[in-house]
Amino acid sequence: MSLTLSSTPAPLVARDLTKTYGDRVVLDGVGLVANPGRPLGLVGQNGVGKSTLMRLLADVEPADGGSVVRPADLEYLGQEPAFADGATVGDVLDAALAPLHDAVARLEELAGSLEDERAQQEFADVLAWAELHEAWDADRRAVVAARRLGLGTLDRGHPVAAMSGGQRTRLALAALGTRRPECVLLDEPTNHLDDEAVAFLEELLVSLPGVVVVASHDRAFLENVCATVVDLDPSHFGVDGDGGNRFSGGYSDYLAAKCDARRRWEAAFAEEQDELAGLRRAAATTARRVGHNRPPRDGDKSIYFGQGQKVARTVSRRVRDAERRIEVIERDRVPKPPKPLSFTGTLASGRPNGSTTVSVRDLEVDGRVRVPRLDVGAGGRVLVTGANGSGKSTLLKVLAGQLAPTAGTAQVSARRVGFLPQEAVFSRPDKAPHEVYDAATGSPVPLGDLGLLHPRDLSRPVGVLSVGQRRRLALAILVARQPDLLLLDEPTNHISLTLADELEEALQRSSGTVLVATHDRWLRRRWDGDLLAL
Repeated sequence: MSLTLSSTPAPLVARDLTKTYGDRVVLDGVGLVANPGRPLGLVGQNGVGKSTLMRLLADVEPADGGSVVRPADLEYLGQEPAFADGATVGDVLDAALAPLHDAVARLEELAGSLEDERAQQEFADVLAWAELHEAWDADRRAVVAARRLGLGTLDRGHPVAAMSGGQRTRLALAALGTRRPECVLLDEPTNHLDDEAVAFLEELLVSLPGVVVVASHDRAFLENVCATVVDLDPSHFGVDGDGGNRFSGGYSDYLAAKCDARRRWEAAFAEEQDELAGLRRAAATTARRVGHNRPPRDGDKSIYFGQGQKVARTVSRRVRDAERRIEVIERDRVPKPPKPLSFTGTLASGRPNGSTTVSVRDLEVDGRVRVPRLDVGAGGRVLVTGANGSGKSTLLKVLAGQLAPTAGTAQVSARRVGFLPQEAVFSRPDKAPHEVYDAATGSPVPLGDLGLLHPRDLSRPVGVLSVGQRRRLALAILVARQPDLLLLDEPTNHISLTLADELEEALQRSSGTVLVATHDRWLRRRWDGDLLAL
Protein backbone atom coordinates (compact mmCIF):
# COMPACT_ATOMS: atom_id res chain seq x y z
CA MET A 1 0.00 0.00 0.00
CA SER A 2 1.33 3.45 -0.88
CA LEU A 3 0.13 6.06 1.59
CA THR A 4 1.57 9.42 2.50
CA LEU A 5 1.26 9.03 6.24
CA SER A 6 0.73 12.02 8.50
CA SER A 7 -1.04 12.18 11.83
CA THR A 8 -1.60 15.94 11.62
CA PRO A 9 -2.35 18.06 8.52
CA ALA A 10 0.41 20.40 7.34
CA PRO A 11 -0.06 23.97 6.05
CA LEU A 12 0.38 25.05 2.45
CA VAL A 13 2.92 27.86 2.06
CA ALA A 14 3.66 29.76 -1.16
CA ARG A 15 6.38 32.41 -1.40
CA ASP A 16 7.14 34.99 -4.12
CA LEU A 17 5.38 33.13 -6.94
CA THR A 18 5.80 34.60 -10.41
CA LYS A 19 4.24 33.53 -13.69
CA THR A 20 4.47 35.09 -17.14
CA TYR A 21 2.73 34.12 -20.35
CA GLY A 22 4.56 35.64 -23.28
CA ASP A 23 5.03 39.32 -22.44
CA ARG A 24 2.22 39.38 -19.86
CA VAL A 25 3.07 39.10 -16.19
CA VAL A 26 0.16 37.34 -14.49
CA LEU A 27 1.64 36.82 -11.01
CA ASP A 28 4.48 38.85 -9.55
CA GLY A 29 5.76 37.90 -6.11
CA VAL A 30 2.51 36.42 -4.78
CA GLY A 31 2.56 34.54 -1.50
CA LEU A 32 0.03 33.00 0.86
CA VAL A 33 -0.21 30.70 3.84
CA ALA A 34 -3.20 28.34 4.14
CA ASN A 35 -3.49 26.74 7.56
CA PRO A 36 -5.33 23.50 8.40
CA GLY A 37 -8.88 24.02 9.61
CA ARG A 38 -9.00 27.63 8.33
CA PRO A 39 -10.54 27.57 4.82
CA LEU A 40 -9.00 30.28 2.65
CA GLY A 41 -10.94 32.14 -0.06
CA LEU A 42 -9.09 33.52 -3.07
CA VAL A 43 -10.79 36.53 -4.68
CA GLY A 44 -10.02 39.17 -7.31
CA GLN A 45 -11.08 40.55 -10.66
CA ASN A 46 -11.27 38.29 -13.72
CA GLY A 47 -7.85 37.80 -15.28
CA VAL A 48 -5.94 38.78 -12.13
CA GLY A 49 -4.46 35.28 -11.87
CA LYS A 50 -6.64 33.27 -9.45
CA SER A 51 -6.85 30.15 -11.63
CA THR A 52 -3.16 30.44 -12.52
CA LEU A 53 -2.24 30.64 -8.84
CA MET A 54 -4.41 27.60 -8.08
CA ARG A 55 -2.60 25.58 -10.76
CA LEU A 56 0.78 26.61 -9.36
CA LEU A 57 -0.28 25.68 -5.82
CA ALA A 58 -1.46 22.29 -7.07
CA ASP A 59 1.76 21.71 -9.05
CA VAL A 60 -0.32 21.27 -12.19
CA GLU A 61 1.74 24.00 -13.83
CA PRO A 62 5.29 25.16 -12.97
CA ALA A 63 5.96 28.62 -11.61
CA ASP A 64 8.60 30.84 -13.22
CA GLY A 65 9.89 31.76 -9.78
CA GLY A 66 9.17 31.31 -6.09
CA SER A 67 8.36 28.19 -4.10
CA VAL A 68 5.44 26.18 -2.76
CA VAL A 69 5.53 23.81 0.21
CA ARG A 70 2.41 21.69 -0.03
CA PRO A 71 0.96 18.63 1.75
CA ALA A 72 1.61 15.45 -0.23
CA ASP A 73 -2.03 14.30 0.05
CA LEU A 74 -3.47 17.02 -2.18
CA GLU A 75 -6.52 17.09 -4.43
CA TYR A 76 -7.07 19.81 -7.05
CA LEU A 77 -10.39 20.38 -8.78
CA GLY A 78 -10.28 22.90 -11.61
CA GLN A 79 -13.20 24.60 -13.31
CA GLU A 80 -13.40 21.70 -15.77
CA PRO A 81 -12.65 18.47 -13.85
CA ALA A 82 -10.41 16.00 -15.66
CA PHE A 83 -11.07 12.25 -15.65
CA ALA A 84 -9.29 9.29 -17.18
CA ASP A 85 -10.35 8.33 -20.69
CA GLY A 86 -13.14 5.80 -20.65
CA ALA A 87 -13.81 6.22 -16.91
CA THR A 88 -17.21 5.37 -15.49
CA VAL A 89 -18.99 6.68 -12.40
CA GLY A 90 -18.01 3.51 -10.55
CA ASP A 91 -14.35 3.87 -11.57
CA VAL A 92 -14.16 7.38 -10.11
CA LEU A 93 -15.79 6.46 -6.80
CA ASP A 94 -13.75 3.24 -6.48
CA ALA A 95 -10.54 5.21 -7.00
CA ALA A 96 -11.54 7.55 -4.16
CA LEU A 97 -12.32 4.62 -1.87
CA ALA A 98 -9.22 2.57 -2.71
CA PRO A 99 -6.65 4.23 -0.39
CA LEU A 100 -9.15 4.17 2.49
CA HIS A 101 -9.93 0.48 1.97
CA ASP A 102 -6.19 -0.19 1.68
CA ALA A 103 -5.52 1.52 5.01
CA VAL A 104 -8.15 -0.54 6.82
CA ALA A 105 -6.85 -3.75 5.20
CA ARG A 106 -3.27 -2.92 6.16
CA LEU A 107 -4.29 -2.33 9.79
CA GLU A 108 -5.88 -5.77 9.87
CA GLU A 109 -2.67 -7.31 8.50
CA LEU A 110 -0.48 -5.50 11.01
CA ALA A 111 -2.72 -6.39 13.95
CA GLY A 112 -1.35 -9.93 13.94
CA SER A 113 2.31 -8.92 14.25
CA LEU A 114 2.35 -6.13 16.83
CA GLU A 115 5.13 -7.81 18.83
CA ASP A 116 7.53 -6.41 16.23
CA GLU A 117 8.58 -2.77 16.90
CA ARG A 118 8.63 -1.83 13.22
CA ALA A 119 5.14 -3.25 12.81
CA GLN A 120 4.00 -1.32 15.87
CA GLN A 121 5.29 1.95 14.37
CA GLU A 122 3.69 1.27 10.99
CA PHE A 123 0.43 0.32 12.70
CA ALA A 124 0.46 3.61 14.64
CA ASP A 125 1.17 5.61 11.48
CA VAL A 126 -1.51 3.90 9.39
CA LEU A 127 -4.01 4.15 12.24
CA ALA A 128 -3.40 7.90 12.58
CA TRP A 129 -3.84 8.34 8.81
CA ALA A 130 -7.01 6.23 8.76
CA GLU A 131 -8.50 8.18 11.67
CA LEU A 132 -7.65 11.52 10.05
CA HIS A 133 -9.36 10.41 6.82
CA GLU A 134 -12.25 8.65 8.65
CA ALA A 135 -11.53 5.52 6.65
CA TRP A 136 -14.09 3.30 8.37
CA ASP A 137 -16.91 5.65 7.33
CA ALA A 138 -15.82 5.92 3.69
CA ASP A 139 -18.44 3.65 2.08
CA ARG A 140 -21.30 5.40 3.84
CA ARG A 141 -19.87 8.80 2.86
CA ALA A 142 -19.69 7.74 -0.78
CA VAL A 143 -23.39 6.86 -0.79
CA VAL A 144 -24.42 10.05 1.04
CA ALA A 145 -22.25 12.25 -1.20
CA ALA A 146 -23.68 10.75 -4.39
CA ARG A 147 -27.23 11.17 -3.12
CA ARG A 148 -26.86 14.75 -1.92
CA LEU A 149 -25.06 15.75 -5.10
CA GLY A 150 -27.87 14.36 -7.24
CA LEU A 151 -25.96 11.35 -8.55
CA GLY A 152 -27.75 8.64 -6.56
CA THR A 153 -29.75 7.38 -9.54
CA LEU A 154 -26.80 7.16 -11.94
CA ASP A 155 -25.67 3.66 -12.85
CA ARG A 156 -22.10 2.85 -11.80
CA GLY A 157 -21.36 1.87 -15.37
CA HIS A 158 -22.45 5.24 -16.76
CA PRO A 159 -19.55 6.75 -18.75
CA VAL A 160 -18.20 10.05 -17.44
CA ALA A 161 -17.83 11.33 -21.02
CA ALA A 162 -21.62 11.16 -21.43
CA MET A 163 -22.28 13.34 -18.37
CA SER A 164 -23.04 17.06 -18.45
CA GLY A 165 -20.51 19.57 -17.15
CA GLY A 166 -22.50 19.97 -13.95
CA GLN A 167 -22.70 16.22 -13.41
CA ARG A 168 -18.94 15.84 -13.89
CA THR A 169 -18.30 18.57 -11.32
CA ARG A 170 -20.62 16.88 -8.83
CA LEU A 171 -18.99 13.50 -9.42
CA ALA A 172 -15.56 15.00 -8.69
CA LEU A 173 -16.94 16.55 -5.50
CA ALA A 174 -18.49 13.23 -4.46
CA ALA A 175 -15.08 11.57 -4.83
CA LEU A 176 -13.52 14.43 -2.85
CA GLY A 177 -16.03 14.06 -0.02
CA THR A 178 -15.41 10.33 0.06
CA ARG A 179 -11.62 10.51 0.23
CA ARG A 180 -11.21 13.61 2.46
CA PRO A 181 -7.65 14.51 1.39
CA GLU A 182 -5.40 16.60 3.66
CA CYS A 183 -5.26 19.50 1.19
CA VAL A 184 -8.10 20.56 -1.12
CA LEU A 185 -7.75 23.19 -3.87
CA LEU A 186 -11.00 24.13 -5.63
CA ASP A 187 -11.42 26.58 -8.51
CA GLU A 188 -14.99 27.93 -8.75
CA PRO A 189 -16.48 24.77 -7.20
CA THR A 190 -20.08 26.02 -6.96
CA ASN A 191 -20.56 26.56 -10.69
CA HIS A 192 -23.34 24.25 -11.98
CA LEU A 193 -24.41 23.26 -8.43
CA ASP A 194 -27.93 23.54 -7.04
CA ASP A 195 -28.73 24.49 -3.45
CA GLU A 196 -28.56 20.96 -2.05
CA ALA A 197 -25.20 20.33 -3.70
CA VAL A 198 -23.77 23.65 -2.49
CA ALA A 199 -25.01 22.97 1.05
CA PHE A 200 -23.24 19.59 0.97
CA LEU A 201 -20.03 21.17 -0.30
CA GLU A 202 -20.10 23.87 2.39
CA GLU A 203 -20.58 21.27 5.13
CA LEU A 204 -17.77 19.15 3.70
CA LEU A 205 -15.21 21.95 3.48
CA VAL A 206 -15.95 23.29 6.95
CA SER A 207 -15.58 19.77 8.38
CA LEU A 208 -12.22 18.98 6.77
CA PRO A 209 -9.32 19.13 9.27
CA GLY A 210 -6.74 19.94 6.62
CA VAL A 211 -6.00 22.79 4.21
CA VAL A 212 -8.80 24.19 2.05
CA VAL A 213 -8.21 26.86 -0.62
CA VAL A 214 -11.11 27.97 -2.84
CA ALA A 215 -11.16 30.51 -5.65
CA SER A 216 -14.76 31.62 -6.00
CA HIS A 217 -17.14 34.33 -7.14
CA ASP A 218 -19.98 32.87 -5.04
CA ARG A 219 -20.55 35.49 -2.38
CA ALA A 220 -22.82 33.39 -0.18
CA PHE A 221 -20.41 30.44 -0.40
CA LEU A 222 -17.40 32.55 0.62
CA GLU A 223 -19.35 33.94 3.56
CA ASN A 224 -20.42 30.49 4.78
CA VAL A 225 -17.08 28.69 4.37
CA CYS A 226 -14.01 30.90 4.53
CA ALA A 227 -12.18 32.00 7.66
CA THR A 228 -9.47 33.84 5.68
CA VAL A 229 -9.59 35.85 2.45
CA VAL A 230 -6.67 36.59 0.12
CA ASP A 231 -7.31 39.32 -2.45
CA LEU A 232 -5.22 39.33 -5.64
CA ASP A 233 -6.43 42.75 -6.81
CA PRO A 234 -3.68 45.40 -6.73
CA SER A 235 -3.85 47.71 -3.74
CA HIS A 236 -1.51 50.20 -2.12
CA PHE A 237 -3.08 49.75 1.31
CA GLY A 238 -3.85 46.06 1.80
CA VAL A 239 -6.98 44.87 3.51
CA ASP A 240 -4.89 43.83 6.50
CA GLY A 241 -4.02 47.49 7.06
CA ASP A 242 -0.31 46.93 6.44
CA GLY A 243 -0.04 46.71 2.68
CA GLY A 244 -0.87 42.98 2.60
CA ASN A 245 -3.57 41.10 0.73
CA ARG A 246 -4.65 38.76 3.52
CA PHE A 247 -7.62 39.28 5.79
CA SER A 248 -8.55 37.06 8.71
CA GLY A 249 -12.29 37.13 9.09
CA GLY A 250 -15.52 36.38 7.26
CA TYR A 251 -16.26 37.56 3.76
CA SER A 252 -18.57 40.40 4.84
CA ASP A 253 -15.89 41.68 7.21
CA TYR A 254 -13.36 41.47 4.38
CA LEU A 255 -15.59 43.56 2.08
CA ALA A 256 -15.82 46.29 4.71
CA ALA A 257 -12.04 46.20 5.22
CA LYS A 258 -11.42 46.38 1.47
CA CYS A 259 -13.70 49.40 1.08
CA ASP A 260 -11.83 51.11 3.90
CA ALA A 261 -8.47 50.23 2.30
CA ARG A 262 -9.64 51.68 -1.02
CA ARG A 263 -10.73 54.92 0.66
CA ARG A 264 -7.37 55.23 2.41
CA TRP A 265 -5.54 54.59 -0.86
CA GLU A 266 -7.56 57.22 -2.73
CA ALA A 267 -7.09 59.73 0.10
CA ALA A 268 -3.32 59.12 0.25
CA PHE A 269 -3.01 59.50 -3.52
CA ALA A 270 -5.05 62.73 -3.56
CA GLU A 271 -3.05 64.17 -0.63
CA GLU A 272 0.26 63.37 -2.32
CA GLN A 273 -0.91 64.86 -5.63
CA ASP A 274 -1.89 68.06 -3.82
CA GLU A 275 1.52 68.21 -2.15
CA LEU A 276 3.32 67.65 -5.46
CA ALA A 277 1.29 70.37 -7.16
CA GLY A 278 2.11 72.80 -4.35
CA LEU A 279 5.83 71.98 -4.45
CA ARG A 280 5.96 72.38 -8.22
CA ARG A 281 4.26 75.77 -7.93
CA ALA A 282 6.69 76.73 -5.21
CA ALA A 283 9.70 75.67 -7.29
CA ALA A 284 8.42 77.62 -10.29
CA THR A 285 7.07 80.79 -8.63
CA THR A 286 6.31 81.05 -4.91
CA ALA A 287 9.81 80.17 -3.64
CA ARG A 288 11.22 82.99 -5.76
CA ARG A 289 9.05 85.65 -4.20
CA VAL A 290 11.45 87.06 -1.62
CA GLY A 291 11.71 90.85 -1.65
CA HIS A 292 10.11 90.80 -5.07
CA ASN A 293 10.43 94.22 -6.85
CA ARG A 294 11.11 95.97 -3.51
CA PRO A 295 12.93 99.31 -4.14
CA PRO A 296 15.93 100.50 -2.04
CA ARG A 297 14.81 102.08 1.22
CA ASP A 298 17.80 104.47 1.20
CA GLY A 299 20.33 105.74 -1.25
CA ASP A 300 22.98 103.13 -0.48
CA LYS A 301 22.94 100.93 -3.55
CA SER A 302 25.70 98.67 -2.14
CA ILE A 303 23.42 97.73 0.76
CA TYR A 304 20.57 97.17 -1.66
CA PHE A 305 22.67 94.88 -3.85
CA GLY A 306 23.97 93.03 -0.77
CA GLN A 307 20.41 92.38 0.29
CA GLY A 308 19.72 91.23 -3.25
CA GLN A 309 22.41 88.56 -2.96
CA LYS A 310 20.81 87.30 0.26
CA VAL A 311 17.48 87.18 -1.56
CA ALA A 312 19.04 85.16 -4.39
CA ARG A 313 20.53 82.67 -1.94
CA THR A 314 17.20 82.32 -0.15
CA VAL A 315 15.40 81.76 -3.45
CA SER A 316 17.96 79.17 -4.49
CA ARG A 317 17.64 77.33 -1.18
CA ARG A 318 13.86 77.28 -1.31
CA VAL A 319 13.85 76.03 -4.88
CA ARG A 320 16.38 73.31 -4.01
CA ASP A 321 14.30 72.26 -0.99
CA ALA A 322 11.16 72.03 -3.09
CA GLU A 323 12.94 70.06 -5.81
CA ARG A 324 14.49 67.66 -3.27
CA ARG A 325 11.08 67.03 -1.72
CA ILE A 326 9.59 66.42 -5.21
CA GLU A 327 12.41 63.95 -5.92
CA VAL A 328 11.75 62.08 -2.66
CA ILE A 329 8.02 61.80 -3.38
CA GLU A 330 8.56 60.76 -7.00
CA ARG A 331 10.97 58.04 -5.89
CA ASP A 332 8.40 56.36 -3.63
CA ARG A 333 5.11 57.78 -4.76
CA VAL A 334 1.67 56.38 -4.01
CA PRO A 335 0.46 54.68 -7.22
CA LYS A 336 -2.75 55.92 -8.75
CA PRO A 337 -5.66 53.66 -7.71
CA PRO A 338 -6.83 51.80 -10.85
CA LYS A 339 -10.30 52.69 -12.00
CA PRO A 340 -12.56 49.81 -10.96
CA LEU A 341 -13.92 47.80 -13.86
CA SER A 342 -17.63 48.42 -13.99
CA PHE A 343 -20.75 47.86 -16.00
CA THR A 344 -22.15 51.14 -17.32
CA GLY A 345 -24.43 50.00 -20.15
CA THR A 346 -28.20 49.82 -20.42
CA LEU A 347 -29.22 46.20 -20.63
CA ALA A 348 -32.38 46.35 -22.70
CA SER A 349 -34.68 48.83 -24.36
CA GLY A 350 -38.35 48.70 -23.47
CA ARG A 351 -41.54 47.96 -25.36
CA PRO A 352 -45.02 49.34 -24.78
CA ASN A 353 -46.54 48.16 -21.51
CA GLY A 354 -49.41 45.73 -21.85
CA SER A 355 -47.98 43.85 -24.83
CA THR A 356 -46.89 40.23 -24.40
CA THR A 357 -43.26 39.42 -25.15
CA VAL A 358 -43.24 35.69 -24.32
CA SER A 359 -46.15 33.26 -24.61
CA VAL A 360 -45.61 29.54 -23.92
CA ARG A 361 -48.26 26.81 -24.20
CA ASP A 362 -47.71 23.12 -23.39
CA LEU A 363 -44.03 23.39 -24.29
CA GLU A 364 -42.01 20.18 -24.21
CA VAL A 365 -38.50 19.14 -25.16
CA ASP A 366 -38.33 15.38 -24.75
CA GLY A 367 -36.53 14.37 -21.59
CA ARG A 368 -35.41 17.93 -20.84
CA VAL A 369 -38.20 20.34 -19.96
CA ARG A 370 -41.96 20.77 -19.80
CA VAL A 371 -43.68 24.13 -19.30
CA PRO A 372 -47.51 24.07 -19.48
CA ARG A 373 -47.94 27.85 -19.56
CA LEU A 374 -45.87 31.01 -19.32
CA ASP A 375 -46.83 34.59 -20.20
CA VAL A 376 -44.37 37.44 -19.76
CA GLY A 377 -45.48 40.96 -20.55
CA ALA A 378 -43.24 43.71 -21.88
CA GLY A 379 -40.98 44.89 -19.11
CA GLY A 380 -41.65 41.73 -17.08
CA ARG A 381 -38.94 40.14 -14.99
CA VAL A 382 -38.90 36.40 -14.33
CA LEU A 383 -36.44 34.34 -12.32
CA VAL A 384 -36.29 30.72 -13.52
CA THR A 385 -35.29 28.32 -10.74
CA GLY A 386 -34.89 24.58 -10.39
CA ALA A 387 -32.38 21.83 -9.76
CA ASN A 388 -29.75 20.84 -12.31
CA GLY A 389 -31.45 18.98 -15.14
CA SER A 390 -34.83 20.63 -14.57
CA GLY A 391 -34.62 22.36 -17.95
CA LYS A 392 -33.74 26.00 -17.16
CA SER A 393 -31.09 26.28 -19.89
CA THR A 394 -33.27 24.32 -22.31
CA LEU A 395 -36.17 26.74 -21.85
CA LEU A 396 -33.95 29.75 -22.51
CA LYS A 397 -32.51 28.11 -25.65
CA VAL A 398 -36.04 27.51 -26.98
CA LEU A 399 -36.99 31.14 -26.34
CA ALA A 400 -33.75 32.28 -27.99
CA GLY A 401 -34.61 30.28 -31.11
CA GLN A 402 -31.61 27.95 -30.73
CA LEU A 403 -33.66 24.82 -29.97
CA ALA A 404 -36.96 23.61 -31.45
CA PRO A 405 -39.57 22.16 -29.05
CA THR A 406 -40.83 18.64 -29.63
CA ALA A 407 -44.34 19.69 -28.63
CA GLY A 408 -46.29 22.86 -27.82
CA THR A 409 -45.50 26.42 -28.78
CA ALA A 410 -43.22 29.22 -27.67
CA GLN A 411 -44.04 32.60 -29.22
CA VAL A 412 -41.59 35.48 -28.80
CA SER A 413 -42.61 38.90 -30.11
CA ALA A 414 -39.48 40.84 -29.16
CA ARG A 415 -37.76 42.86 -31.89
CA ARG A 416 -34.31 41.85 -30.65
CA VAL A 417 -33.55 38.89 -28.41
CA GLY A 418 -30.34 38.85 -26.41
CA PHE A 419 -29.17 35.47 -25.08
CA LEU A 420 -26.24 34.96 -22.70
CA PRO A 421 -25.49 31.21 -22.51
CA GLN A 422 -23.45 29.62 -19.75
CA GLU A 423 -20.45 29.09 -22.01
CA ALA A 424 -19.22 31.96 -24.18
CA VAL A 425 -17.90 30.49 -27.46
CA PHE A 426 -16.47 32.62 -30.27
CA SER A 427 -15.86 31.33 -33.80
CA ARG A 428 -12.64 33.36 -34.26
CA PRO A 429 -10.50 32.95 -31.12
CA ASP A 430 -7.57 34.52 -33.00
CA LYS A 431 -9.36 37.86 -33.22
CA ALA A 432 -8.98 40.62 -30.62
CA PRO A 433 -12.01 41.37 -28.40
CA HIS A 434 -12.60 44.76 -29.98
CA GLU A 435 -12.63 43.15 -33.45
CA VAL A 436 -15.13 40.47 -32.35
CA TYR A 437 -17.26 43.13 -30.68
CA ASP A 438 -17.27 45.47 -33.70
CA ALA A 439 -18.11 42.64 -36.12
CA ALA A 440 -20.94 41.35 -33.92
CA THR A 441 -22.57 44.68 -33.09
CA GLY A 442 -21.53 47.48 -35.44
CA SER A 443 -22.13 49.67 -32.39
CA PRO A 444 -20.80 53.25 -32.37
CA VAL A 445 -20.04 52.73 -28.67
CA PRO A 446 -16.46 51.39 -28.38
CA LEU A 447 -15.95 48.21 -26.37
CA GLY A 448 -13.63 50.05 -23.99
CA ASP A 449 -16.36 52.52 -23.04
CA LEU A 450 -18.52 49.77 -21.53
CA GLY A 451 -15.96 49.14 -18.79
CA LEU A 452 -16.33 45.36 -19.04
CA LEU A 453 -12.78 44.57 -20.15
CA HIS A 454 -9.51 46.08 -18.96
CA PRO A 455 -7.84 48.26 -21.64
CA ARG A 456 -4.82 45.90 -21.72
CA ASP A 457 -7.12 43.02 -22.77
CA LEU A 458 -8.84 44.75 -25.69
CA SER A 459 -6.15 43.76 -28.21
CA ARG A 460 -5.26 40.27 -26.93
CA PRO A 461 -6.61 37.24 -28.85
CA VAL A 462 -9.97 36.08 -27.52
CA GLY A 463 -8.60 32.54 -27.26
CA VAL A 464 -6.12 33.50 -24.52
CA LEU A 465 -8.66 35.31 -22.35
CA SER A 466 -9.88 33.70 -19.15
CA VAL A 467 -13.36 32.18 -18.93
CA GLY A 468 -14.55 35.24 -17.04
CA GLN A 469 -13.06 37.67 -19.55
CA ARG A 470 -14.76 35.87 -22.44
CA ARG A 471 -18.02 36.05 -20.51
CA ARG A 472 -17.53 39.80 -20.09
CA LEU A 473 -17.04 40.10 -23.85
CA ALA A 474 -20.26 38.16 -24.49
CA LEU A 475 -22.07 40.47 -22.07
CA ALA A 476 -20.62 43.54 -23.81
CA ILE A 477 -21.92 42.31 -27.18
CA LEU A 478 -25.31 41.69 -25.61
CA VAL A 479 -25.43 45.19 -24.14
CA ALA A 480 -24.42 46.86 -27.41
CA ARG A 481 -27.19 45.12 -29.34
CA GLN A 482 -29.79 46.68 -27.01
CA PRO A 483 -32.26 43.74 -26.93
CA ASP A 484 -35.77 44.24 -25.64
CA LEU A 485 -35.89 40.59 -24.47
CA LEU A 486 -32.92 39.51 -22.38
CA LEU A 487 -32.31 35.81 -21.62
CA LEU A 488 -29.52 35.24 -19.10
CA ASP A 489 -28.30 31.76 -18.15
CA GLU A 490 -26.28 31.89 -14.90
CA PRO A 491 -25.16 35.49 -15.60
CA THR A 492 -22.98 35.82 -12.49
CA ASN A 493 -20.88 32.71 -13.19
CA HIS A 494 -17.20 33.49 -13.81
CA ILE A 495 -17.49 37.24 -13.28
CA SER A 496 -16.03 39.31 -10.48
CA LEU A 497 -17.88 39.99 -7.27
CA THR A 498 -18.00 43.72 -8.02
CA LEU A 499 -19.37 43.20 -11.52
CA ALA A 500 -21.98 40.75 -10.21
CA ASP A 501 -23.33 43.46 -7.90
CA GLU A 502 -23.38 46.01 -10.72
CA LEU A 503 -25.07 43.56 -13.10
CA GLU A 504 -27.82 42.94 -10.53
CA GLU A 505 -28.38 46.68 -10.21
CA ALA A 506 -28.53 47.01 -14.01
CA LEU A 507 -31.16 44.27 -14.15
CA GLN A 508 -33.21 46.19 -11.60
CA ARG A 509 -33.06 49.31 -13.80
CA SER A 510 -33.68 47.59 -17.14
CA SER A 511 -36.84 48.66 -18.94
CA GLY A 512 -36.82 45.57 -21.17
CA THR A 513 -38.15 42.07 -20.54
CA VAL A 514 -35.78 39.86 -18.57
CA LEU A 515 -35.67 36.11 -17.88
CA VAL A 516 -32.84 34.92 -15.66
CA ALA A 517 -31.92 31.32 -14.80
CA THR A 518 -29.53 31.12 -11.88
CA HIS A 519 -28.32 29.22 -8.85
CA ASP A 520 -26.81 32.41 -7.38
CA ARG A 521 -28.29 32.54 -3.88
CA TRP A 522 -27.23 36.15 -3.38
CA LEU A 523 -29.07 37.24 -6.54
CA ARG A 524 -32.14 35.14 -5.72
CA ARG A 525 -32.46 36.62 -2.23
CA ARG A 526 -32.63 40.10 -3.72
CA TRP A 527 -34.92 39.33 -6.68
CA ASP A 528 -38.18 41.27 -6.64
CA GLY A 529 -39.73 39.99 -9.89
CA ASP A 530 -41.79 36.90 -10.72
CA LEU A 531 -40.62 33.30 -10.19
CA LEU A 532 -40.91 30.27 -12.45
CA ALA A 533 -39.97 27.03 -10.68
CA LEU A 534 -39.14 24.08 -12.95
